[in-house]
Amino acid sequence: MHVPAKEASLAKPLADIVVVSIEQALAAPLCTGRLAEMGARVIKIERAEGDFSRGYDRAANGVSSYFVWTNRGKESLVMDFKQPEDADLLHRILAGADVFVQNLAPGALSRAGFDSAALRDRYPRLITCDITGYGTDNDASSLKAYDLLVQCESGLAGISGAPEACGRIGVSICDIGAGMNAAIAVLSALALRERTGHGAGVSVSLFDGAADWMTIPYLHEVYGNGAPTRQGLKHPSIAPYGAFTTCDERDIVISIQNEREWQRFCEVFLQQPETALDRRFASNTERVRNREALDRVIANTFASLDSNAALDRLSSANTAYAQVRSVRAMAEHPALRTWPMPVDDAEIQMIAPPVRAPWDAQRFARAPAVGEHSESLRAEFAEHDTGAMA
Repeated sequence: MHVPAKEASLAKPLADIVVVSIEQALAAPLCTGRLAEMGARVIKIERAEGDFSRGYDRAANGVSSYFVWTNRGKESLVMDFKQPEDADLLHRILAGADVFVQNLAPGALSRAGFDSAALRDRYPRLITCDITGYGTDNDASSLKAYDLLVQCESGLAGISGAPEACGRIGVSICDIGAGMNAAIAVLSALALRERTGHGAGVSVSLFDGAADWMTIPYLHEVYGNGAPTRQGLKHPSIAPYGAFTTCDERDIVISIQNEREWQRFCEVFLQQPETALDRRFASNTERVRNREALDRVIANTFASLDSNAALDRLSSANTAYAQVRSVRAMAEHPALRTWPMPVDDAEIQMIAPPVRAPWDAQRFARAPAVGEHSESLRAEFAEHDTGAMA
């Protein structure tokens, strides 16, 4: 099977891996997008109208921000695998593939004749990865699983937000988590195949990922004294650890992790060394118990300083802090790394991958147009070239 030339001088770890994905929205495209960044050839199967995430917005130079983030470097093949001719074509592609990823509704591919277990029987080295909302073997399996719905069902929204109201995590965290878990699962299965020579079936769900992140609240609720309540920009079990407002109305979050830091904070930032000796604040347990009084003391000092003075004092005290930034301010953060990416006839700066690696190309390949590679892929896998599958 033809593998496109690599942009980086150093071969990428998945340079010989071929991934076929019947995917839409965010979770599966993010998974296969990460595999593409590692060098895999990703063939994306789309309906004639394309992955519906193409129409989510036009924020990225007129193109969907979701789509350009998760589909760069892939090949797009439009087909209707429910039709015999296209079903045969898909089988010919899968015969030489290493990984098959899908996130359609439970049962959709089985009805079309592409059940993951059956595919592994037919192609023993194939790794299949199924991404669902709630798994396939429980009473919730048939529920639609959009990101915010899973945030609610998993309890994640119930512990997020301010005390007076639940809050959505500001990005599609359950979709993103499922995509990352799927990528980990595929890499694990590839490593196993190196030892056994056989493919494997792996699966992840949005709910499983969210539930995993809820382990600490779950343990507190089931075995402790109850799950943490919504705290806004405060930590439920550490104090002081939260946001305070300066006189120029800037919010700054501070974090004290031990008694040495607390003493230094009182001496240098509060300029009240006696506060460190106050019995109400003598340990983290006491500070949490007396959080309201503690916050008043700290808030008064912040309110007397502008943001520059507050940051200077915090730095002098060696106190951990963060400014509560807008997205615009984040876009100018000194730690932010970006790579260029072509989008239509222009080039935009995209946030660089979180993993820094020696095979990095330092730029992104572009995301494909709908069916951009249909003609070349149909020619590459034409029946007279590869032989029809039984």
